[in-house]
Amino acid sequence: MTEARAGELIAAIAERGDRSAFIALFEYYAPRLKSQAMRFGLTADQAEDVAQDAMLLVWTRAAQFNPARGAASSWIFTISAHLRVDLRRRIARRRIDDGAPPEAVDGATPETLAESADEAERVGAALAGLSDEQRRVVELSFFTDEAHGAIAARLGIPVGTVKSRIRLALKRLRDLMEGTR
Repeated sequence: MTEARAGELIAAIAERGDRSAFIALFEYYAPRLKSQAMRFGLTADQAEDVAQDAMLLVWTRAAQFNPARGAASSWIFTISAHLRVDLRRRIARRRIDDGAPPEAVDGATPETLAESADEAERVGAALAGLSDEQRRVVELSFFTDEAHGAIAARLGIPVGTVKSRIRLALKRLRDLMEGTR
């Protein structure tokens, strides 16, 4: 799914409550959100919940999407990232309430959980600072977990160009992230 298409689908949801647009977004993004959540250490059930909740927020907040601020996939994956952090906080609070010391909760303290939420916001802001070409290859590579060859085929560019854009984007992201600490 192209960023333009995803943006059109979000606009259709915002403007008309278009269920078919939502279904198309859900079928494309929900499995990717779940996969990413599992890579961040959530169980399959927790990841499924995060993906479904994220897509529900896409439905209810579609009017808040602003394509001038970033790509549709970035917006959707940022929603998911916030939900992952919130879930980990709830789990940590539950464990603390059950008597576990804060530092024993998945190696996370309330402070580190807050830092991870801040980090997710900084990453989102840094992604917005990339060129469209760089942001697109980073999103495809890291958010949707596509191989470099598949990205090249999708975008109609050589694999070497994909790799160069990713390398340059990661350098730029590092520079942008350093400026926000």
